Amino acid sequence: MKFLLLGANGQLGRSFVEDGRLARMGMLATASRDGRRFDGASIEAADLALPDTLDAALDTIAPDVIVNAAAYTAVDRAEQEEALATRVNGEAVGRLGQWAQRHGALIVHFSTDYVFDGSSQRPYRTTDPTGPLGAYGRSKLAGEQALQASGAGHLIFRTAWVYAAHGHNFLRTMLRLGAERDSLGVVADQHGAPTSTDVIVDGTLVALEAWLAADETDRQGMHGIHHLVASGSTTWHGFAEAIFAEASRRGVLARVPEVRAIDTAQFPTPARRPAWSVLDNRDMSEQFGYRPPDWRGALVAVMDRLAAS
Repeated sequence: MKFLLLGANGQLGRSFVEDGRLARMGMLATASRDGRRFDGASIEAADLALPDTLDAALDTIAPDVIVNAAAYTAVDRAEQEEALATRVNGEAVGRLGQWAQRHGALIVHFSTDYVFDGSSQRPYRTTDPTGPLGAYGRSKLAGEQALQASGAGHLIFRTAWVYAAHGHNFLRTMLRLGAERDSLGVVADQHGAPTSTDVIVDGTLVALEAWLAADETDRQGMHGIHHLVASGSTTWHGFAEAIFAEASRRGVLARVPEVRAIDTAQFPTPARRPAWSVLDNRDMSEQFGYRPPDWRGALVAVMDRLAAS
């Protein structure tokens, strides 16, 4: 079985590489836009901003399973670059699906809570109507729809509020600002489940192992959309407070700043965010036997790694 990991330099892709288990499941090729990896290794080149080039790259690599961790993720900038965001997150994903359908390959793809409008009063189920508020969400929804329309076998994992010990994310931004300021305001009226890339990697690999062990009939039952997020929920303000508490316990920060609760209206951004981004993740347990950990426990694991580095 040959695997191809796209987006090896991104936050999630790097986590798959550093974890190492995907490479032990079979032959693994990794790819980035420029053919260089974060650790200096020379790897395959595959640029989702150039969808017309993808067939040739896939023909050369000939994967049985494509794990697409590549994406356009600049939520606010997407409001000015919707065409580019849609090309990467929508059109290119459709091209991957078309190639996979012709060659009998599986596509593992990652989507977002931002496909919903945030008006729900309960955790969103995989079957709930979508209604993205901004360009980024529209581009990701376009990718889901293009992959489904391709006819390829696929596992689409919607996730949310993603962070890691590396990359550009809310946790690292809070640690930087916390070291610089005595007080900061953080939005307290948006709700979601902070999800570390550890959770996403773990859940993806459990699902892949189940898929590989299944017969064709059972595999068909696994195909579709799944919600892969940490359990529980909080606000950005609650997440920030938890980050600072864990950082203080480990001596990552010398002092804990005051964290003021503010409304979304007090922190305007080009892109509208859903006020409610909590996803129902019970399907991961029912379908694959994976129970995502509580977001607080996942944060502890990431903070332990940061403190040891």
